[in-house]
Amino acid sequence: MRVSVIGCGHLGIPHAAAMAELGHEVIGVDVDQAKVDRLNAGECPIYETGLPELLVRHTASGRLRFTTDIREAAAFAELHFIGVGTPIDADGRSYDTGQVYGAIRQLAPHLDQPCTIVGKSTVTVGTTTRVTALAQRLAPVGEAVEVVWNPEFLREGHAVEDTLRPDRLIAGVTTAAGEKAIRAVYAPILDAGVPLFVTDPATAELAKGAANTFLGLKISYINAVADMCEAAGGDVSQIVDILGIDPRIGSGGMRPGIGYGGGCLPKDVRAFTASARQLGADRAATLLRAAEEVNESRTDVAMDLVSRALTGRPLKGARVTVWGAAFKPGTNDVRESPALALAHALQQAGAIVTVHDPQAVATAVIRNPEFDYTDDLPSSLDGADLVVLATEWPEYRQVDPTALVGRPATPLLVDCRTTLDPEPWRTAGWTLHQLGRPGK
Repeated sequence: MRVSVIGCGHLGIPHAAAMAELGHEVIGVDVDQAKVDRLNAGECPIYETGLPELLVRHTASGRLRFTTDIREAAAFAELHFIGVGTPIDADGRSYDTGQVYGAIRQLAPHLDQPCTIVGKSTVTVGTTTRVTALAQRLAPVGEAVEVVWNPEFLREGHAVEDTLRPDRLIAGVTTAAGEKAIRAVYAPILDAGVPLFVTDPATAELAKGAANTFLGLKISYINAVADMCEAAGGDVSQIVDILGIDPRIGSGGMRPGIGYGGGCLPKDVRAFTASARQLGADRAATLLRAAEEVNESRTDVAMDLVSRALTGRPLKGARVTVWGAAFKPGTNDVRESPALALAHALQQAGAIVTVHDPQAVATAVIRNPEFDYTDDLPSSLDGADLVVLATEWPEYRQVDPTALVGRPATPLLVDCRTTLDPEPWRTAGWTLHQLGRPGK
């Protein structure tokens, strides 16, 4: 198929490259000419595991190209994916869908042949109906424009894998033609056995928020249990193992730490909570808001752990190295990063903060230029009074703790992601503190 992807960010670029990998001819559209030029040169402006290789392969083959001219995309493609951003609105509780409607207003007037618009962006209930009315009113072909909502379930850091080999696909449709288009564009994925849930648009719109909010609830729940372990002297890592063996629960997504962040979970939990209120489901809203409050408290919990680790020494004037800037491993996305929130709190308390990250230094320095940064792990420790692990990159688990002794002023490490095996670090002479786990 000839496919366009409108909006080339953390969603659109991986999706465009993956569609080319599936064998489609793809044109990506973005308003940023500099970004488009980089993409056409095979240069990836974001980091995602496996994405640079796909981008190079398919821009070189001619199967994938990028433009700022939406008229070119309208003339070229028979199916248009909408992957623009839907950030949280000024009210802090709902999606700003301005870019979605803006994309439709720019695309639809140039649609002079039957086609399908497929929404990927996360939106509020009712958006599909309104987008359909707008597109069919503005398009020269009128009702020959089909609109389907096909929410993405990408994990940042795994966006390519999750696009090519997803757990499931959802299509919110109103016509048989819309369903047919979805089955055609995803044919290789469906042939591999991935289930397709064909629903009405409202169900599809709710599904994304429901999935991400459940993940947020699960993270907040285990963090609340970690707080109880802190108070009682229990070991949260053992509780995760005990809970995770139950097939009704599972341990996936249940790592205690400093909370969730990024461009999806925070806004989706907020917006889903607001939707519950708007729909009159007040008890659901109360439950969801409680999960938000637990997540919002995680920086304070981590700061308490840092203070205890210092055993009475003042944080003011201390040299602190923060390992991690991205909100999670596998991506350079620092939106609503708990690691940077913690770095900010440390600096506000008077610490001198240096941040290390394997991939996200360049993006972090734009949002938080007030910190010192380095992408060299060993030298990040030079002269440090305290090291705080704030993003669970595998590089931190794989480092030899013995090789790092002598670089920090004191071998003192606070693992805010409970990601390290304590024994090698303690054997090497480090004092290790972890959330929800007693010292041994």
